[in-house]
Amino acid sequence: MIEKIAHTLTRKPKLVALIAVALLVPSVLGAVATRINYDILTYLPEDLESTQGEALLEDPFHDAAISMLIVEDMPSGYTDRLIQDIQRVPGVSNAIWVSNLVGIQIPIDMIPADIRNMFYSGDSTMMIIQYEKPGASKETMAAIDQVRSVCNEHCFLAGFSVVIKDTKDLVDEELPLYVLLAVVLAFAAMSLTMDSWILPLVFLSDIGIAILYNFGTNIFLGEISYITKAIAAVLQLGVTMDYSIFLYRRYEEERSSYEDNRDAMAQAIEAAFTSLSGSSLTTIAGFLALCFMQLTLGRDIGIVMAKGVVLGVASVILVLPALLLIFDGPINRFRHRAFLPRFEKVNSHIVRRSKRYVALFLLLFIPFVYAQNHAGVYYKLDEALPQDMASIVANNKLKSDYNMASTHFVVLRSDLSATEMNALESQVKDLAGIDAVVSCSSLLGTGIPDFFIPEAVTGMLKQDGYQLMMINSRYATASNQVSEQLRQLGEVVKRYDPEAKITGEAALTADLISTSSVDFKVTSYISIAAIFLIIAVLFGSLSVPLVLVSTIELAIFINQGIPYFTGSVIPFVSPTIIGCVQLGATVDYAILMTTRFREELNRGLDRKAAIAVAATASDSSIITSSLVLFCATLGVGMISRIEIISSICIMLARGALISAVVSIFILPSVLCVCEPLIAKTSLKWRPRSKSEKSELSSVR
Repeated sequence: MIEKIAHTLTRKPKLVALIAVALLVPSVLGAVATRINYDILTYLPEDLESTQGEALLEDPFHDAAISMLIVEDMPSGYTDRLIQDIQRVPGVSNAIWVSNLVGIQIPIDMIPADIRNMFYSGDSTMMIIQYEKPGASKETMAAIDQVRSVCNEHCFLAGFSVVIKDTKDLVDEELPLYVLLAVVLAFAAMSLTMDSWILPLVFLSDIGIAILYNFGTNIFLGEISYITKAIAAVLQLGVTMDYSIFLYRRYEEERSSYEDNRDAMAQAIEAAFTSLSGSSLTTIAGFLALCFMQLTLGRDIGIVMAKGVVLGVASVILVLPALLLIFDGPINRFRHRAFLPRFEKVNSHIVRRSKRYVALFLLLFIPFVYAQNHAGVYYKLDEALPQDMASIVANNKLKSDYNMASTHFVVLRSDLSATEMNALESQVKDLAGIDAVVSCSSLLGTGIPDFFIPEAVTGMLKQDGYQLMMINSRYATASNQVSEQLRQLGEVVKRYDPEAKITGEAALTADLISTSSVDFKVTSYISIAAIFLIIAVLFGSLSVPLVLVSTIELAIFINQGIPYFTGSVIPFVSPTIIGCVQLGATVDYAILMTTRFREELNRGLDRKAAIAVAATASDSSIITSSLVLFCATLGVGMISRIEIISSICIMLARGALISAVVSIFILPSVLCVCEPLIAKTSLKWRPRSKSEKSELSSVR
């Protein structure tokens, strides 16, 4: 089957290329139509109380998206006119200020203390803006833009929805730079390690086609996260480029055996198909392990990237041969000397001192396993954003001027009596760190008659058998203080309504912390087990996967342990993604060297000579592959102002180099020393020696 496909593809390369280009049209349309989700908290499991509470805020309260507008040094008349302008903005369902509650004619000193403390601080005042759609929706994004357009320079719009909007704008601004820098740096890396100036351009064109196919087919998922959107292209470029290199090198080998380059390419496709299918399985397994995260952001990244690897392999088999044949002349015409060092002396040194390198291999686990387990991690999402971003500046004003470091929303039954609500609110106010409590009951308690409270306000706080309590906390999201506060708040609230739901950014983040700690362990175990099994089947061995996975795991421990020694604090999602992706993407380096090692053993070389030849033959491929992954991700890591994206990319870039160094300098020694054990625990590892054959015959 593959033989016929290879023959057909190589006979009409221009037609194949034309079809590939034509398919880009629906791919681009699909990519444009795919929704991008900028709210990480929406990926929390739906069975959590905080996410269930968030669903209730959206329906029936329509409070899932709320922002706070601070107006500084402006007269009450301006703020009153401003709130009327804001209420007319499409997508805004409600806006609340003192004019809704008591009117602007009443002097500030005569406004009830609870309302005054909530809406006034020094020379500034605050209003609450409620949107019709969820915070990450297009409608709310557009509404936030329009709200800002009717405000002057004395206004500061704060809230999680506004942070999402600014994040979207920043990602959209930076994304073209990510791709451009990845392409330029990857081209530079390949130009240094390959012997043609045109060949990298052909490879990049093929991978670019595969990336567009991947983004186009995301439409079947409905939406992807902004993190996936930001890193998928550069990550697919980095992890699938070595498939292109493998096919081309096989094509170069076959050219000497055939007069017609098309026949040589057909043979290269046949030979490469099995190898690429097997090699890509480890990378796919690493990405699919992310799908087992409770935080479904992992599933989002895992599915998109696993699909990207499959499409990358497909493009290498189906499209790249046509491009190579079409551009065969320019590739050969613009050749140059590859700038790669020779590694014979280095490998000879490593083999002679193999026991020392094995000892180093074992010793390195001790400090870096400890460092990896004790590296600092943060969960507060706004810490990953530029602190000069408008929404972050506004949020900081909200915290400093109004003591609103976080806001909790409690959804309760509406049939609780006034006595129960007064007792509940009194106990909530007594909790450490609670600054203010707002509910229908608390507003009535200030002496405002029920009929004086506007319907818009009661509609915000009471709907369809539920009532809402808004609680301002002085404790920051993701802090130990707010976690304890939420625990105590839950105990108090559940006494009055066992079915009550506590939600808000702090509650959602607390669940994010507990969920992520489990995710890290689960995904690590699954990726290790899956890749162990693939390598075991590939080599027919129990010991080879142990050696290879242990080697790359050391590289991962070093990568994840470096922040501990540098005192850096990294975003919570980075270790989980790196643990799976680095293992899946770079274990191929170890597989490549081990495969060549076995080939040399089967040619009759002893283990020291075999590993020296295998290492020398593999080092250039490992360096080229790791440099492409390094360059594709490093540029994004250096320029991105969003630290979640920057951290993931820098760690991937660093991980590629560390895996390459470990594979070049440590793996040969480990394979050489462990070879006798590997031979006993593997099927068809190497031909038996004469003494082994005679011993076997005597036993029989």
